[in-house]
Amino acid sequence: MYTSFRQLFFFLFLFNTVLISAQENDPVLFTVDKFPVNVSEFKYIYEKTNGAKADYSEASVNEYLQLYKKFKLKVRKAQAMRLDTVPSLQKELEGYRKQLANSYLIDREVTEKLIQEAYDRSWMDVNISHIMAMIPANPKPADTLAAYEKITAAYQQLKEGKAFDIVAKALSDDKTAAQNGGNIGHITAMLPDGFYSMESAAYTTKEGDFSAPIRTAAGYHIIKVNKRRTARGEMEAAHILIRKIKDKSKSDNSKMRIDSVYNALQAGANFEDLAKKVSQDKGSASKGGNIGSFGINRYEGAFEDAAFGLKKDGDMTGPVETTIGWHIIKRINKTQVQPYKIARGRLQNKIKRDGRYNIAKKAMVERIKNENNYTLSDKALNRFIRGLDDTFLSYKWKPAQDDVKRVIFTLGDASFSQNDFITYLEKSSRQRLRLGRTSDINTTAMTLFDSWVDEAVLTYEERQLEKKYPEFKSLMREYEEGILLFEATKILVWDKASQDSVGLAAYFDKLKGRGKYMWDDRAKVSFITLKSDKAALMPKIQELCKKKSTKEVLAKYNKKEEILSTRTEIIEKGKNKVLDAMTWKAGEQSAIETSKRDQSLNFLHIEEVIPPTEKTLDEARGYIIADYQDYLEKNWVQELAQEYPIVINEEVLKSLIKK
Repeated sequence: MYTSFRQLFFFLFLFNTVLISAQENDPVLFTVDKFPVNVSEFKYIYEKTNGAKADYSEASVNEYLQLYKKFKLKVRKAQAMRLDTVPSLQKELEGYRKQLANSYLIDREVTEKLIQEAYDRSWMDVNISHIMAMIPANPKPADTLAAYEKITAAYQQLKEGKAFDIVAKALSDDKTAAQNGGNIGHITAMLPDGFYSMESAAYTTKEGDFSAPIRTAAGYHIIKVNKRRTARGEMEAAHILIRKIKDKSKSDNSKMRIDSVYNALQAGANFEDLAKKVSQDKGSASKGGNIGSFGINRYEGAFEDAAFGLKKDGDMTGPVETTIGWHIIKRINKTQVQPYKIARGRLQNKIKRDGRYNIAKKAMVERIKNENNYTLSDKALNRFIRGLDDTFLSYKWKPAQDDVKRVIFTLGDASFSQNDFITYLEKSSRQRLRLGRTSDINTTAMTLFDSWVDEAVLTYEERQLEKKYPEFKSLMREYEEGILLFEATKILVWDKASQDSVGLAAYFDKLKGRGKYMWDDRAKVSFITLKSDKAALMPKIQELCKKKSTKEVLAKYNKKEEILSTRTEIIEKGKNKVLDAMTWKAGEQSAIETSKRDQSLNFLHIEEVIPPTEKTLDEARGYIIADYQDYLEKNWVQELAQEYPIVINEEVLKSLIKK
């Protein structure tokens, strides 16, 4: 509970703070014990907190300045208490930093870019052809080499000027290429997982050109871009189908029948009713012909072109021929690409489950390595791997301690040694054992080495964020100050208010008699319940309750068996709907209600009305502690103002105010 409260407090504060870039010519607005607060910091916080009301009037600026001064006083006290050196708080801050850095680095450079890329691509459909050299599932090296050589040969023929469809028919492993010359129609982003490279080739290759060979989950491809068009989006439609007669020895009257259906529709027949009666699509006929929503490449080209050619909801086509028969299509609803704000969440979820995410992340790692002069010592790495024995693939492995300081790679101004790699391998023992079940020593070691390098590169880049991005540095300052503020307030105000019983009692005594902690009108109420099979006794019981005490009534009716039960509570006005509807007077009774659970009969009986009285310390403890906290905090701020002088630059302050 403490942790969740800390997080709530902290994030509520953070939402009212800002990212402030350090700027040249950024004057100091005020100092707290000689610690400066710059104008840029104050302005951004003031505008963020006040929103549309941030008019920079003298009253508004001064009001917020007072609040921010108090905040900075408390932070200064936390620093003086050396709370920034407490290991648990340092660990907490590091946790926040890790989350923020990961979000800042990965989300900005990988996720956001991929979301924007997919969204931009979704506005365009691309008609492509391809030549494929298929790679089987679980391929052997020879399978991959054969496919690569095949696609390379096809690429060479294309470069020599041979027509794409001719090469596709001759060499493509896509069986449909023999009929369509490799044309697979229109595609739109996002393509299924494993086909990001095909999607990228389709959207980056010029119209009429072909790409270099690319690799997908299916094998190697060469992509030719035939044509682009504005994305069709999605369509909800209904259709009536009359199937063609497959038996050529019989007369095919499907065209005549669809014409008859179309004429009936033109004469005013209801589409849904007619679909239910005559459509030969069993899956949709019962639903009035509704086939739901679909995008491109779901149905044959003729069907799709006709459906997406309808101009408005409710329009319908004339008879449309496909390989299975004749259709009349009705447009129900058309959905274009959604606005970015709406589409973003859906795309983000898809991207994080897609292989493109890891591809982009790997590309970012390579960029960081190049920018920071990543240098690998092949000699040191190979020497280390050669020294591994069979125990490396088991839990028995113990690393050799020879020359553990030998550097394996450098990045920027950082060096990473053999000992660093050993530490990573020990930490990754579960992964090492898992890899060892299917891989040899060398493959396992190299896989783990690549993972170690990736992790080290990202950690290195995270450590540079403060240098590269002033706003990140400012945000981390806000995190740190928020943690310190919380901890100092907890120690000096919240804990003291709840634990200082003497001080709390003294504070309560000072406020006694002022009417601050009062009970409203209360009633002592008996909740009386009678068994369902004794319902006839209820009038007598109610009448007796007006004359005798509840105890006496129970004694009278429970002699042979317990048919009557009661419980008594003291209830404040406004806390019980049934009681509030009654006249507040001793002896008053509520209407009889029957329990849905057991059919017992129930009513309320007011035993006594208690006028407003002052609460005791125990009765008002929660309210008193909250008020005592406010009292302590007010005194604390006054003490801090004496302890840590605040000096305001009046000229700078005046320059902020708009008259």
